[in-house]
Amino acid sequence: MKDIRIAIDGPASSGKSTVAKIIAKDLGYTYLDTGAMYRCATYLALKNDLKEENVAEILAQLDEHPISFGRDGKGNQLVFLGDVDVSLAIRQNDITNNVSWVSALPEIREELVAQQRRIASSGAIIMDGRDIGTVVLPDAELKIFLVASVDERAERRYKENLEKGIPTTLETLKEEIAARDYKDSHRKVSPLKAADDAITFDTTGVSIEGVVNFIKEKANKMIDK
Repeated sequence: MKDIRIAIDGPASSGKSTVAKIIAKDLGYTYLDTGAMYRCATYLALKNDLKEENVAEILAQLDEHPISFGRDGKGNQLVFLGDVDVSLAIRQNDITNNVSWVSALPEIREELVAQQRRIASSGAIIMDGRDIGTVVLPDAELKIFLVASVDERAERRYKENLEKGIPTTLETLKEEIAARDYKDSHRKVSPLKAADDAITFDTTGVSIEGVVNFIKEKANKMIDK
């Protein structure tokens, strides 16, 4: 058996984080929520009224409030900035609607990618995001690119928001997700796209269990080699 690195990419609400967390738990791997890291940078930018031209100040905030991960009593992942739990705060709509411009800043991506690579260097890790297989871990042993229709992804986000008590409407989410897709796939730095050697899997109409089993089957073949 060998430890591998698994990269899962895809657009917003394609199911990346949900399945990555389950697979990490099942395999005993470390799960690194890269999206949460960019949301943390966005949270710091908005909290301090920083704009695109304030890159140095955003980097200073990241240095002053280091990102870390933990777990609650039920095993759910928590996200911290310094010693402050921001797990729920970084999922609010204002963060979601601004994370694209923050994550497109080259200096921010360079800093967070460096952090992600350091964590992944020992293997036995699973990461999800939008450029893991193309930029962050181009030599990952297994690369998966998940896609799903805008309607289905909006439904998923709508249910998540209801459970978290975040007010929103389904139509608004559809518009925001479509806009996010365009921004992410057309940005100059690390645009959203599948790596040449990634396995693309359409999750529309597929259960979480179905997606998990598909990826685990591919992973176990590599782990057992």
